[in-house]
Amino acid sequence: MCIPFSGMDNSKEWRLMFGLGGILPAVMIILVCTVMPETPRWLVAKGRHDEAKACLERIYPGGYNVDGVVDDIQKSIQKEESAEKAVGWGEICRPTPAVRRMLLVGVGVAVAQQAVGIDAIQYYLLDILTQSGIDNDREEYVVLVMMGVLKLVFILIGGKLFDKRGRRPLFFISILGMAVALLVVSLSFYISTQFSKFFISLALASYLAFFSIGMGPGAWLIPSEVFATCIRAKAMSVATSMNRVTSTIMSSTFLSTANAMGWGSFFLMLSVICIIVFAFVYRYLPETLGLSLENMIDYFAELTNDNFVLEAEAKINEGRRDSEVELVENDTPMAEMPEII
Repeated sequence: MCIPFSGMDNSKEWRLMFGLGGILPAVMIILVCTVMPETPRWLVAKGRHDEAKACLERIYPGGYNVDGVVDDIQKSIQKEESAEKAVGWGEICRPTPAVRRMLLVGVGVAVAQQAVGIDAIQYYLLDILTQSGIDNDREEYVVLVMMGVLKLVFILIGGKLFDKRGRRPLFFISILGMAVALLVVSLSFYISTQFSKFFISLALASYLAFFSIGMGPGAWLIPSEVFATCIRAKAMSVATSMNRVTSTIMSSTFLSTANAMGWGSFFLMLSVICIIVFAFVYRYLPETLGLSLENMIDYFAELTNDNFVLEAEAKINEGRRDSEVELVENDTPMAEMPEII
């Protein structure tokens, strides 16, 4: 609940909070429905050629014949689909060494993001603060809002540092920082003093800050940089699913596990999990800063001595080259096509 509503009647404050939360989504829905058009490629893929032509006519100069562009988009889609079908779910369920290593890194990082307990801690942050000794509603609201703002600020900082300092250093700092913060929370529960609630609040704020500069954005950045084109859609769906499954398990067992183990022991366990995640990242995560997807594919192929991914990517690239040749033969302006197809 927000601080402005903290003095209101309990039967009204949550309704107003949820009501205000619906304003921005409503505005976005209106903008999407009235301003944002569908992409020509998506429309062609769905067989809505007339709508695709209308959209292309808004992009190309007046009087330009867009029928040829629609035909070229259709051919490009068909070629890429036929090439990508060479890699099905069988290669995900029974991966070759290179694909297995990609899945280990991409899915592993996605799972690790939730294994450190971020969603569970955020969901039950109010209960943790209550257990720490903060029993005043207004104090709890102030701490919650300050932690939310802190998390947002460090997400922005992390986004900048990832492109300057590299992925691995930010992951290391993030995970070790979370491990220390969780250890402080654990010790504060074990050694209960009048300052315990202060140390727990400070440590939880540090935990959220360290998460936001590394594990937060990085867990979604890494899969996009290590999954080859031929497995990207399927592998991303696996990574996302496993991320949410891990979140569900951690969140649904949080209170029962903490009560059974004791809050100090529970946070000590989370700190140990962070150390395990650190060892995993140190061992398996490659540095991807400045490397193209082709570089990463070559890296995994060379590391595992497996050329399957290289061959699958070659088929897709061959389909794209054939499509580009046809575009040139049809005198389609290539400078304008990449943004459309």
